[in-house]
Amino acid sequence: MHTKTTFFRRLTRLLTGSLATLCLLAPGVRTVADALTLPEQLIGVTQGFLEFTVEDYLATTQTPGRYEIQVNPLDPRLRMPLCSQQLDASLESPSLPLGRVTVRVRCDSTAPWTVFVPATVRLFRDVVVVTRPLKRDNTVGEGDVALRERDVGTLGQGFLTELDQAVGMKMLRPTVIDQVLTPQHLEQAEVVRKGDQVVIIARSGSLSVRMPGEALSKGGLSEQIRVRNLNSKRVVKARVTGPGQVEVSM
Repeated sequence: MHTKTTFFRRLTRLLTGSLATLCLLAPGVRTVADALTLPEQLIGVTQGFLEFTVEDYLATTQTPGRYEIQVNPLDPRLRMPLCSQQLDASLESPSLPLGRVTVRVRCDSTAPWTVFVPATVRLFRDVVVVTRPLKRDNTVGEGDVALRERDVGTLGQGFLTELDQAVGMKMLRPTVIDQVLTPQHLEQAEVVRKGDQVVIIARSGSLSVRMPGEALSKGGLSEQIRVRNLNSKRVVKARVTGPGQVEVSM
C-alpha cells in the first residue's frame, strides 16, 4: 500500500516553513538544524503515514477493532539534508499495515535520500478463546468459549471472531485456558457415523417423502455423505440435517 497523507504533507510544510522563517529572521546566523531533517521529523512523518494507512485499511476491509502504533526510535546522530520537496512515505514491508512494519521515507529533491523507519502496528479485535482446558475429541459447548480482545497481528495461525464458529465443533488438539482458538484446532463434529441407520428425507417444494437408509460414510452437520436407500438399494449423496437424519433434493 503506497499512500501519501495530508498529515505528513502538512508536517513537512510546517517544518520547512519554520526553518525558512528562522533563516529570514536571522539571515546572518545559520545553525546545523537549518539544513537538516532530524530523526524526530522522520518519526512524525512515519506516525502520520501509518495512522492514515491503518484507518484506510480498516475502512476498506470493514474490519472492526482498535489500533496502536509505535514507531521505533531512530539513531539520534542521524542527520539527513533538509528536503526541498514534500517527504514521500510508503509501506516497504509487509503488504498489510499489521505487526512489524517498515516505512520508507524518501526525499525526491535534486539530492535524493531514503530512510527506512521500523514500527509496530497492533490491531486489537475480539477473538474466540477457550474458558477452560479442552482435550482432543471434546465437542465445544457454549460455556467453553468466550470473546476476548487480542492483538491479531500476532496470531499467525488465524483466529475466529464469532462464538458460533466454534460451538458444536470437535477439538483436533488440546488447549489450555484462555488460549485463542484457530481453524486448525477444530473440525466438524460427527452427527452421523458410518453404518448408522438414518431417515432419508426427499424434498420437492412443500412435498417431502421419508425412507429408511444406511450411512456409508460419517459426516457433520450440513456435510454431504453417501447413504444407501434401503428400499431401492440405490446409493445417493445426502446432506446431514441432524442426528440420524439426512436430506436429498427431488
